[in-house]
Amino acid sequence: MKKKDTAPQDNVISTTPFPSSKKIYVPGRIHPQINVAMREIELSDTTDSMTRKKTPNQSVTVYDTSGPYTDPSKEINVHNGIEPIREQWIMDRGDVEELDGFSSKYCNERLNDPSLDHLRFGHIRKPKRAKKGKNVSQMYYAKQGIITPEMEYVAIRENQKIQEAKRLSKQHPGQDFGANIPNEITPEFVRDEIA
Repeated sequence: MKKKDTAPQDNVISTTPFPSSKKIYVPGRIHPQINVAMREIELSDTTDSMTRKKTPNQSVTVYDTSGPYTDPSKEINVHNGIEPIREQWIMDRGDVEELDGFSSKYCNERLNDPSLDHLRFGHIRKPKRAKKGKNVSQMYYAKQGIITPEMEYVAIRENQKIQEAKRLSKQHPGQDFGANIPNEITPEFVRDEIA
């Protein structure tokens, strides 16, 4: 009798959420177009050992690194790639330009080789570079006093909605080892640390 193949199906990509949790998006305050993916994890009730009374626990929010793969509202197509969330942030700054093509000889040889067409992805974008006289590093922006969407994204990610978690007010403060880290990471703090 032949053993049934239990391997996952080819071409099946799951967008099923993790159990007892849901993906949420935390918007930016300075840059409202930012949506930082977080995972809200349900916690079971706490049962008092004496009275057996159950007390509900607030959910815990953590940064979600799963990309679109646990969001049922997203369409996954590996040939088109994932949504380029920073593309508009970069273009809105007006300090980059798109090149006509790739500068790498090797890359151009591969692009012009028709025998590789069956391997190509549909999401290959043209490269960008800084416009003449422009600097496009996060350090440069920070030294100009600018809070970029990337900086606010980091602040939101690091906080993990801690300002809304009432029960964490009893949390041990931990050891900062001499670092001057605020209770809440703000976009301004991220900017100043980069600068």
